[in-house]
Amino acid sequence: MDQLTDDEWLEAMKAHPRIGERGGDVPTSSVREQSQAMQASAATLAALAAENRRYEERFGHVFLIFASGRGGEEILSELRRRMNNEPAAELEEAKRELRKIALMRLSGLVTA
Repeated sequence: MDQLTDDEWLEAMKAHPRIGERGGDVPTSSVREQSQAMQASAATLAALAAENRRYEERFGHVFLIFASGRGGEEILSELRRRMNNEPAAELEEAKRELRKIALMRLSGLVTA
């Protein structure tokens, strides 16, 4: 993964749904990973949707976070914190989160 260009990272990020998004073509793995976040209140889910849009407008890509085991409020708080990042720093943070997601999914395939 360390050999990927920024454009390749951004392309990989396009495959991920928005955190807290319901319906549509959301992969089973994402549904499972976001299950705790999806139990959040309607107000929290609405705030996540609004903040996701702001994030995408600011950074040009979907907000990525290793969501497994995290609640909606925790994810929302992290999203808001990361809105203060400079674009280059945020891209690096998103890459770290994508690595965590990929490694967890690969680990699940190996142990299955």
